[in-house]
Parts: sequence; structure tokens; C-alpha cells
Amino acid sequence: MKNRTPLFLLFILIHFTTVKIMAQSAQTYAEKLGWPKGAKVIIFHVDDAGMSYSSNQGAVKSIQNGIATSCSIMMPCPWAAAFTKYAVKNPKMDAGLHLTLTSEWQEYRWPPLGGIIHSPGLVDEEDCMWHEVEQVVKNASADIVEQEIRAQVQRALKIGLKPTHLDSHMGTLFAHAPFLERYIKVGMEFGIPVMFPGGNNKLLIECLNAPVVKKLKAEGKWKEGTKLPDPALVKESKAVGEKIWNAGLPVLDDLHTNSGDWKPEGNVTPEQWGKYKAMKFKEMLGKMQPGVAMMIVHSSDITDAFKHISASGGSRYADMLSMLDPDLKAYIKSEGIILTNWKEMLERRKNVK
Repeated sequence: MKNRTPLFLLFILIHFTTVKIMAQSAQTYAEKLGWPKGAKVIIFHVDDAGMSYSSNQGAVKSIQNGIATSCSIMMPCPWAAAFTKYAVKNPKMDAGLHLTLTSEWQEYRWPPLGGIIHSPGLVDEEDCMWHEVEQVVKNASADIVEQEIRAQVQRALKIGLKPTHLDSHMGTLFAHAPFLERYIKVGMEFGIPVMFPGGNNKLLIECLNAPVVKKLKAEGKWKEGTKLPDPALVKESKAVGEKIWNAGLPVLDDLHTNSGDWKPEGNVTPEQWGKYKAMKFKEMLGKMQPGVAMMIVHSSDITDAFKHISASGGSRYADMLSMLDPDLKAYIKSEGIILTNWKEMLERRKNVK
């Protein structure tokens, strides 16, 4: 045994060296799509277009006058047709569908496009979609969810829009494996990219763990440096990402979702709130690993009517101001960060041999 020990140690050394080299040489999806090794590529993405007039104006201004590069439309909502027609008239706009299976507000609500009578399990006692993701998972079948996804895609197509991508309002389609399967299935069938983070997911893990950290801090149980287990969503993300990639669609390396939780302490002006969010985005861009990531905002140019929908108006207006912030734009340029959108992602994927 003594004579074999050095050989055993040599084997272990070679094994871990090989693993390390393989990890270092693994390509990001950004590299696979033709961007340089080590590049940070970003989609600044405006969710909730079509939800309200304020939401529409916020998306337009964030893209036309700011650094936002993409948006997605909530097709069951009252202002969806107006925004969809705007996107058709402005074909350079990168507009996808924010597939909507919930109706979260208390008084401003919407039913499914598939029809109330034809959508058992997807509607509540008010004949609108459920308020919470958990209610959809508990009550709706995958078949009904797929039916509604298709109805939303078909409405966009009938208005004249070919969506640049699909994503999920409130993450409902990521909350239940059968829903995720139907989401990917429909995207593949129509040849529409499906938003999915299948890479390193550093920012996504931080976002998903944020509520856990907040709870532990409130209970006095949090210690800086504590290692939390990876959220369930990311444990299978690489395999799902490979499936989507092999179907000829692009995949993200990472995703950031929680700018809606960013607010400085004390009473602040809208401009100060927007500056704070711009600063936080710079912080996230510094943290992210090389690859292509999507950073989600909910830009709204608030009108008086919005306060009757939600109390989130201040945060949404600050999101819009952050997209218009000249310092954030200058930072992106100085750091060599590349801005992209889903149209370019799909074109690059088509050119991969």
C-alpha cells in the first residue's frame, strides 16, 4: 500500500487538474453565439408592456431614449393591443410576449384569452386568472396552460407581430415542471426563442436566495458568508438549457429579476430612487460573470391612474429613470459591456454550425 500511495495521489492531482481545465474551457452561451471570450453581454428587458398606458409609455421611453433593448407584452391585458400595434409599426423594436397566467392586482384584472368557460382551473371565483403563482400550480392543468400560451401567441400573430421571444409573467411557467415543458414546446414549434437561463446563473441564484436571506436576517439567524443551497430551479437549468440550444434556439447564461426590491432608505425623490437603481445595476454588472444575461425592469411613466392599479408606481418609475440614466450608459460603454436583444440572439443562433 505504501508503494501505491504516490500513484494514487498523482491520479487525484491529474483528475482535479483535468476538471479545472474543463471548467475553464467551457464555453459560455455568449461565446457559442459568437461574442468574444470573456465578454459581458446584456439584454436590459422591460416587462409588463400592455398592462397599462403607463407601462406602455415606460417601455417605449426606456428603449427609444435609454439603454433598454427589449420588452415583452402581456397579451390578456387591456393595453396590449395598443402596444402590439406600436411594435408592428416600429419593426426595429424587440418585442416578445410576457406569457400571462396570473392577474395579481386587487381591482384591475383580466381573464384568460382562451375564454373563461374553456379555461377550467385557470380562473378564480371572479372569472379572472388567479392572483398567485401557487394557485395556478394547484388548480390548472398543463393542457389548459398550453392552450392559454397558444392563445396569447395567436393573438399577437393576428395583430401582425412575430414575437422575438417568450418569457413568463411572475415566473409561473418556471414554477412547475409540466408548465415549463409546455412553454418550451410551444417556443420550439413556432421557432420563437424562450427566455431561459442555462449557464452560470450567478445573479439568478442571488435573486432567488434574496427572500431567504431577508427572512434569516429578520430572525437574527443570518451570518455573512453563509453558503445557501442552490435553488431548485437552477439545479436542472444546464440540462434544460442544452435541450433548448439543441432545438436551435438561443439560451441565456444568467438572469437578474429583483430590481423591484431596490429602494434607498428614507424619503427620496423619484430622481434619487432612479439614481439608486442605476447604481445597483452597475453593481450587478460588476458581479456578473462573462456570458449573456438578461436584466429585468418594469419601467412605467406613471400617470395618476396607475395608483388605482398598484402601489408599485414609484419603483416602476425609478426603473424607467435608471434606464435613462447617463451615468449607467457611460459605465456600460467604459466597461466594454455589449448590449443585445432577442432578435440578434436568434440570428446569431441560426449562424452557429
